[in-house]
Amino acid sequence: MKKKFLSAGVAAAVLAATPLATPGYAQQAAAPAFSPQAQPMMPTKRSGTGKHINRIIDMWEKGQPVYYAQISGGGYEKGKEMAATKADYITYEMEHAPLSFHELHEFMRGLVEAGPTRTGHRTPPVIVTLPISGTADALRANAWMIQQALATGIHGILLCNAESPEAVRLMIEAARYPFAPVAKGLIQGTRGNGSQAWASKVWGVSAQEYMRIAEPWPLNPDGELLFGLKIENPRADANVETSVRVPGVAFAEWGPGDHSFYIMGRPGTYEGDVGAPAMKAVRARVLAATKAADIKFLNACSDKEGSPNYVIDQIKEGTMICTGGDSPAADIGRKFTKRTDPF
Repeated sequence: MKKKFLSAGVAAAVLAATPLATPGYAQQAAAPAFSPQAQPMMPTKRSGTGKHINRIIDMWEKGQPVYYAQISGGGYEKGKEMAATKADYITYEMEHAPLSFHELHEFMRGLVEAGPTRTGHRTPPVIVTLPISGTADALRANAWMIQQALATGIHGILLCNAESPEAVRLMIEAARYPFAPVAKGLIQGTRGNGSQAWASKVWGVSAQEYMRIAEPWPLNPDGELLFGLKIENPRADANVETSVRVPGVAFAEWGPGDHSFYIMGRPGTYEGDVGAPAMKAVRARVLAATKAADIKFLNACSDKEGSPNYVIDQIKEGTMICTGGDSPAADIGRKFTKRTDPF
């Protein structure tokens, strides 16, 4: 039974920043206060073709897997380029790429100004990885990174090396506003006032509406944010069954690259190691944990295993997030699941 989430009684803030310069998104530099007439809002139907701002959720609610493209940083021009991606979403990698919230801010601006997408959504969803070790101590010290990333208007966070349920809980709490509906297993959120100003413009909604829907899905059915876990070392493996059950988690993956360092005990790429019995056992454990918790599983779905139909094998097994959003493998997967939506 779904919980009923009520809109918080929060007054919309007066926005001093200049709106994004996009067609249909009127400039109001001389306006003394926020004007709904000058800045079109979508409080009910929030995208051109779907219920959600975050297209990933639209696809999952139709039972469709999604396919992502990954980039390592990039600013305004990269955002304009990626607005036309065929991928269902973009992973913006800052775990090992430079940590620049200015670049991420400009990337989101570029997405909006080159939009809407071919699906009618304002932007492709953007999921960010950050250079935070997935321990409770690291999350306590670095929750500011999560809040800085969300303030740019992104659509979710993928926590790398998610080692414990306590670390996962701290991530979710850092992403929620203090007035968010109470959820069992979580304490009050810590996200601050002002974070809604730019992010609401990127999403194309009022500041008040943003604060209502900037919530983890599926914990909140009206939420537009997705939070995932990389289970990619033995410490994370030991806790995976409890970590994936933290309220607010939507998906998880098993991290074969890092696992190969720990399990195979050698440097190099992991592609040749995925078939090793110990590696297969880890993958099976993470997949089983996601199924038991009723969240989505992310896995490589390219044809690296030697068959162009490898993506079909992964979908049959339960994979709902695939690599290679612009690849032929993604086309094979979409055809297999009889997707009719544009992409």
